Amino acid sequence: MNIGEASARSGVSAKMIRYYESIGLIEAPSRTAAQYRVYADDDVHTLRFVRRARDLGFSLEETRELLALWHDRSRASADVKKLAMAHIRDLEAKAAELQAMADTLRHLAAHCHGDHRPDCPILSDFATQPLLAEKA
Repeated sequence: MNIGEASARSGVSAKMIRYYESIGLIEAPSRTAAQYRVYADDDVHTLRFVRRARDLGFSLEETRELLALWHDRSRASADVKKLAMAHIRDLEAKAAELQAMADTLRHLAAHCHGDHRPDCPILSDFATQPLLAEKA
């Protein structure tokens, strides 16, 4: 199948397929005499794997590690679990940071009158609070 068909079947855009090939995340498929890419069912399966890993927020490097583990039939499941658990910790830390941001903005918005007056605690906070890097 051609790249368009592989894209449709895997849910990965043709542009991303080419990119993943260019960075060596996935192997380049065979080519026709006219140099068109020819994908097999196994290639689509790999693309679906990559799509799922990326949908779950794994970085390209983590996805590369997962692919290597997936292809290594002698792997220990503990290695896969370790990678997944580290990613869970990262996701939970990001979720906590996002929740803290939402809480701060909610607090500031609650204290803003939202009327015709120019006083606004939201803008005052933005103008007076130190950068997060300065707090550390």
